[in-house]
Amino acid sequence: MKLLFLGDVVGRTGRTAISETLPKLREAWKLDFVVVNGENASNGAGLTGDHAKLLLDAGADCLTLGDHAFDQKDMMTFIEGESRIIRPINYAKSAPGRGYRIFDAPGGRKVLVAQILGQVFMKRAFDDPFSAIEQLLKAHPPGGLVQASIIDIHCEATSEKMAMGHWCDGKASLVVGTHTHVPTGDAQILPKGTAHMSDAGMCGDYNSVIGMDKAEPLRRFVTGMGKGRYEPAKGEATLSGIYVETDDRTGLAKRVEMVRQGGRLAQSGPGPV
Repeated sequence: MKLLFLGDVVGRTGRTAISETLPKLREAWKLDFVVVNGENASNGAGLTGDHAKLLLDAGADCLTLGDHAFDQKDMMTFIEGESRIIRPINYAKSAPGRGYRIFDAPGGRKVLVAQILGQVFMKRAFDDPFSAIEQLLKAHPPGGLVQASIIDIHCEATSEKMAMGHWCDGKASLVVGTHTHVPTGDAQILPKGTAHMSDAGMCGDYNSVIGMDKAEPLRRFVTGMGKGRYEPAKGEATLSGIYVETDDRTGLAKRVEMVRQGGRLAQSGPGPV
């Protein structure tokens, strides 16, 4: 199966890049399944129902969220009626929506998508992510009832993201980090066959401070004082993420490529677009 995971969409420029570029990627790379993290798609904080529809209409099969899952209040109700949106599995049990889902893919195949929040340096204490994902993967072994499984680990520390990759090695097709908006250079297939990348990066303007217009973050770093709110940068976006090819029989990865399309970063991917 040919899988694509795209990192955190930031603001209007990120949404526009998804709308304009993702359909081309689906066709050029013959993608079977696409996951997009929509955590910051609406003005840099959360995701509205209308923006979720836009990303799904552009070709995303599933949207994941994160610690800003419900910053946009309409998502509290929208997620209950839209099963293609996944919030973290280790949120409070009373939270709306679901933390994982099994999706249909071409050829009658099944794809499991789950998201978990890490604990290191995060502002709120969430349930242990390792035990939460272990139970889920034991019930859905690769090459069994599902032909592929994708785990989005949303957290600050690359060490925690790397640890999750090794914890899930041989039990998932892909473990990929989100949240920090900077793509790491460690895309690889781990020893037991799980594809891993510590952070997928963002789909946003990289002439920025992690997707935000530079003025306010720089003011706060230099003076220690804020003057206004953060606003998403409005330049051309780079779509950042990871491409994985899996073996339907085993559910494990056969090929992995970093993805960077458009914008300022050096371009990469599995082939021309």
